[in-house]
Amino acid sequence: MNGPVLTGGKSTQPQVAVGWPLLPVPDASGTLAWPDAAISVKQMIEVILRTTPGEQLMRPQFGAGAEALIWQPNTLAVRTQARQAILAALESYEPRIVIDRVEVAAGADPRELLVTIAYRLALTGAPDQLSAQVPVGAG
Repeated sequence: MNGPVLTGGKSTQPQVAVGWPLLPVPDASGTLAWPDAAISVKQMIEVILRTTPGEQLMRPQFGAGAEALIWQPNTLAVRTQARQAILAALESYEPRIVIDRVEVAAGADPRELLVTIAYRLALTGAPDQLSAQVPVGAG
């Protein structure tokens, strides 16, 4: 065989893509701490939940708009609409996960919704869950 023989320490196993850190702050030496796959996915889910469609330039459909719910009443119709928006946004913009369930329920306080997202990392199958409280009923 002619030419170099490539033997490297790099794994041939597929890797979960890791995105840019949500709040990139360099450490004392000036380097960025990159999140692992699980943290990167959680950060992206948070971005999707917090972003209202139309808010990002060049991606007018991006986001679930959970923060816009503050002006909505805490009704079954609003909770159903929020669940559908969250599910659609996650399916469209976070390909690294397989969604097991999305629940939007009334909280103990009538001015909040409890959002629970259960998912698995698509590449590894590792299960995880994210929960958030969303204020509603201010309108």
